[in-house]
Amino acid sequence: MNKKYTYFIVIFLIVASFIAFSRILGNGFVNFDDYSYITENNHIQSGINIESVKWAFTTAYFSYWHPLTWLSHMLDWNLFGANASGHHLVNLLLHIGSVLFLFFFLEKTTKSLWPSAFVAALFALHPLRVESVAWAAERKDVLSMFFGMATIYVYAFYVEEHKLSRYFLCLTLFALGLMVKPMLVTLPFVLMLLDYWPLGRWQNALAPVKVPVAVSERSGKKKTKQRKAESSVQKKIARPVKSDRQLIGNLLWEKLPFIFLAIILSIGLIWQQQSVGGMASLQKIPFSDRILNTIVSYVAYLGKIFWPVDLAVFYPYGSSFPFWQILVSCFILIGITIVVIYALKKLPFLFVGWFWYLGVLFPVIGLMQAGAQAMADRYTYFPSIGIAIMLVWGIPLLFQREDMRKKILFPAGIAVLAILAILTWQQCGYWKNSIELFNHALHITKDNYFAHRILGSVLVDEGKSEEAIDHYNEAIRLKPDYAIAYDSRGNAYNDLGQYQRAIEDYNEAIRLKPDYVIAYHNRGIAYYKLGQSQLAIENYNEAIRLKPDYADAYYNRGIAYYKLGQQQRAIEDYNEAIRLKPDLVLAYSTRGIAYYKLGQQQRAIEDYNEAIRLKPTDTDTYNNRGLAYLNQGNNELGCSDAQKACALGNCRLLEVAKDKGLCH
Repeated sequence: MNKKYTYFIVIFLIVASFIAFSRILGNGFVNFDDYSYITENNHIQSGINIESVKWAFTTAYFSYWHPLTWLSHMLDWNLFGANASGHHLVNLLLHIGSVLFLFFFLEKTTKSLWPSAFVAALFALHPLRVESVAWAAERKDVLSMFFGMATIYVYAFYVEEHKLSRYFLCLTLFALGLMVKPMLVTLPFVLMLLDYWPLGRWQNALAPVKVPVAVSERSGKKKTKQRKAESSVQKKIARPVKSDRQLIGNLLWEKLPFIFLAIILSIGLIWQQQSVGGMASLQKIPFSDRILNTIVSYVAYLGKIFWPVDLAVFYPYGSSFPFWQILVSCFILIGITIVVIYALKKLPFLFVGWFWYLGVLFPVIGLMQAGAQAMADRYTYFPSIGIAIMLVWGIPLLFQREDMRKKILFPAGIAVLAILAILTWQQCGYWKNSIELFNHALHITKDNYFAHRILGSVLVDEGKSEEAIDHYNEAIRLKPDYAIAYDSRGNAYNDLGQYQRAIEDYNEAIRLKPDYVIAYHNRGIAYYKLGQSQLAIENYNEAIRLKPDYADAYYNRGIAYYKLGQQQRAIEDYNEAIRLKPDLVLAYSTRGIAYYKLGQQQRAIEDYNEAIRLKPTDTDTYNNRGLAYLNQGNNELGCSDAQKACALGNCRLLEVAKDKGLCH
């Protein structure tokens, strides 16, 4: 019967998750990391090969070392290409896998089927999961959690029977998880908590030992000298201190490899973040502000777990908190901590659940601030399991009678899950596209400069640069030192042909952030469009100095050199751009033009061939190749290219060739 219920629960968890998150399968990519991680990342789109694998394991792109994340995106691109539905589907499948591992672990270790099922269901269907599952670029969240939950599940088998193979499998899964997302560095701490409950290993280590001892039993009622046969009974005796230390030492010693991996990755991550400026300085966000934000955020996350409404993709960092909010937050945190410590022996799940929440959330709570957000829904993905454990095992204790639990708690639990699933389904709809997502963020948050900036970028992509400038203005008003907003507004002015205003914005972006590579590159483009090629080259030089693998900067510098008549230097830059970005179509076509200018017709034709292979609808390249063929005296191929270009809507070469009698 128990197996039948287990199968039912597994099917329910899978089906309910698919229903709750079904809307993400119709969503697209969003203009928030998706482009950098997937749709505009040439390494990802090259698929899995020797070069891409080498890049995945050696790059610190986006301030993180997470090679398995990159490899998973490469595999997705091989399977689905630019079809966002496939990427979202894989995220959902990984989330469901984590849910099932959590259920299997709790059911195996607690022998409590329905509480385990409810914890897994709460974790599966809660709206706070949407950001991790519905955001394609957040693959690192669901994939690391998959490995994390698998680690915990395998750990239960290792505790059951101390086989070396199980231990190494557990350690390997943990290492794989760390190679996806560093958030998993807290897992060794979670394993030590699980050793207390539900595994009970700490209690076994500290409990008195029962040993058989022989005792004499005499009849108390009859006065007789006859001794009854001696019998062997169990009696508790204190364990030797040395034995205590040895058992406790064993529990800690087996975690050392896990802790070592976590420390190494943490040190590397902090160094990496500081080297690229990803971690906010104490001058920018004082430590006192971080402490206050930490206290308030711990309670704010609790609030969102219990009341999951008004969820946003970005929560701006507040400048200050009212005193009452800080006081209430301190009272809640201290109060809960005292209660769970007091009830440690009788209600160990409260202690484990609470410190699971506090400990796992600690790396991202804001003391070591990375990014501009005050908090993020995705940060609750792993920590919220602790609160679910506290609720599911704690609430039934309020009902002493078993029949009352069945009549009240079970229907109430199903109702809560249904409400959560509906809220999750609704939240998934906001991730349909960038406009929906960030308009929703503006609606439910205050002074969200980040949302204004992203909306501006989306409008620029749609050719609505004037509307975009309004959003950039608002972002700059809310955050005057926002260098990215100045650069983005400069791009909008650039699109409108207002190059001088664009340069002014790029100047301000560079003043605020002197190593802002993209701003130098964009300022170079603006100078070029103003006809100031030498100034453009100087800016491209600076961009390349700061980022030696910047393919677009090499390409645009080549354009500037070509404009100045320095064809050979232009070709050298095109060569470097192509080496760095082998599918850069414009680099092939413009290098072909440079070769043509130098009278090297055949080399020009070879470049035009590659450009057409990469982009078969490029009419200008057909015309350029046709012109090269005509100059070689190959009228048949030249006219053929001219006709192809004309069929695609560009008849420029065909008309000239006909006037000269070269084509009919």
